[in-house]
Amino acid sequence: MNLSKNNLENNTEPGSHLRWPLLLVLGFLLVCALPFVLAWNLVGPLVSLVRTSDTFSEIPLIPLVTIFLVYEKRKAIFSNISFGWMWGAAFIVPGTILLVAGRLNLWQLSSTNLVSLLVLGIALVWIGAFALFFGAGAFRAACFPLFFLLFMIPIPEPFLAKSVFLLQAGSADMAQWFFNIAGVPNHRQGLVFELPGVAIRVAEECSGIHSTLALLITTALASYIFLKKSWKRLVLCLAVFPIALFKNGLRIATLSSLSIYVDPAFLTGNLHHHGGIVFFMIALVPMAILLRLLQKSENSLRPAAENAS
Repeated sequence: MNLSKNNLENNTEPGSHLRWPLLLVLGFLLVCALPFVLAWNLVGPLVSLVRTSDTFSEIPLIPLVTIFLVYEKRKAIFSNISFGWMWGAAFIVPGTILLVAGRLNLWQLSSTNLVSLLVLGIALVWIGAFALFFGAGAFRAACFPLFFLLFMIPIPEPFLAKSVFLLQAGSADMAQWFFNIAGVPNHRQGLVFELPGVAIRVAEECSGIHSTLALLITTALASYIFLKKSWKRLVLCLAVFPIALFKNGLRIATLSSLSIYVDPAFLTGNLHHHGGIVFFMIALVPMAILLRLLQKSENSLRPAAENAS
């Protein structure tokens, strides 16, 4: 059933052009509330995880970004709305199954993994609700903002532990490279460095998992806003991981060197506990340079394509 703007305006019933969009929005909101009804027992653990874990503190911001992105492109997205039964069901049905499975804990998952299952179910139902009430055209136009919701999903425990370990090992490799460049004497055993007068271990907290996720989310958003080609967006997002390791290794080497040659308190001071934003901003510099280069390549190709046509 097509509900385009022209069809709405041509409807002869007074006020129907106002009533239809309102009914669609109300239906959309009701379906979006469905996950919290089906899996109400998991909402508390979700709120607790967001409040207590820095790694997942950005979860409430993701839906707000999606709403903003949809609002910014509302004219293109909602220019021709319709009911998208097939697309809606393709997301709502599996999302609902995951929510019911999470509520019943059919797979005997831990609390954190149940929350991951809950948020995945929420994201699928919300994406499906959008497709259902606004149609395939709106869904395609809003594809990135909708799938941006997947950044809400907490990384399940086995994958989180593996990701943290890989970041620890990569950060240790990069820190050793900085030590060698700076001429700092060091002896490494796994994740432990023996330095002049001090031994340090690259702990889980030094993996930078939170800042890496934040950098990935920021980069994905920037790639959507400033780049047109999908492969260039992918290149920019993939660059996050080596740059994150560079940033983590620089932080470890900087704090360790300062503790050796300036003051041992640097290993326990404010720069160690609250200086992450400084190194995050440093990581943004190469990301911004790469983004600019990718932008320039797109702009240089555009006039050539226009001249060829």
